[in-house]
Amino acid sequence: MCDFVSDCSCEDQLRETVSLLAENSAEKVIYQTSLMSALLNGVYDGSTTVADLLKKGDFGLGTFNQLDGELVAFDREVYQLRADGSARPASPEQKTPFAVMTFFAPEYEHRFSSTATREEVHAVIDRIIRSDNQFCALRIRGQFRSVQTRTVPCQCRPYRSMPEVLGNQPVFDFQARQGELIGFRTPQYMQGINVAGYHEHFITDDRQGGGHILDYVLEEGTLSFGAISKLVIDLPQDREFLQADLNPDNLDEAIRSVES
Repeated sequence: MCDFVSDCSCEDQLRETVSLLAENSAEKVIYQTSLMSALLNGVYDGSTTVADLLKKGDFGLGTFNQLDGELVAFDREVYQLRADGSARPASPEQKTPFAVMTFFAPEYEHRFSSTATREEVHAVIDRIIRSDNQFCALRIRGQFRSVQTRTVPCQCRPYRSMPEVLGNQPVFDFQARQGELIGFRTPQYMQGINVAGYHEHFITDDRQGGGHILDYVLEEGTLSFGAISKLVIDLPQDREFLQADLNPDNLDEAIRSVES
């Protein structure tokens, strides 16, 4: 046992160790390129490449230039989920007008051994991370009874707004498939900057199909998740972004219509 003098030394060493661990641990940060409100307004071309995104995180979601399908990233792999319901690896030089990335470092894990709806999965997260003022990154690896997705077809200029584009969105129904769910829970005060609430993408275990999730039922699997309290946004400087109407009167309604 330490005596009084040594005890002080032990405490000092402990403080130094904790401080050193904090300095060396990866900071939990969400990196975002552009704004959801810009995407709604038809700003579908960005300059950020897939290679750029992987410098900011190993996990995330978004879309590609010309609104050409959905983007999903995990384990430092990035995939393009296409309008025909298929998936393929994205190339490093492909560009995105909107994406959200982080280095995934989950704090919590929950095993589902029986069927759970999307709402029941979200309830598990909400019970642990109670404050809506924090971001949350989540991942599910498992067997899904069903997953309903949609993807966005590639657009040509002159670009229509996103609500107009999604009026004829392709919808797909994956039945009895294993796969990966990648998502974020975003605070309500971030609506327009990002997508408030839960935003999730799905890809099959063979990496051949997927899309933006509309609904799902999980058969069994493992949910891992963690809170994030820091956001970094890279705002475009091109003319289309600078001239876009980023605060329309129906912003909340428009986002809910394209995400649900």
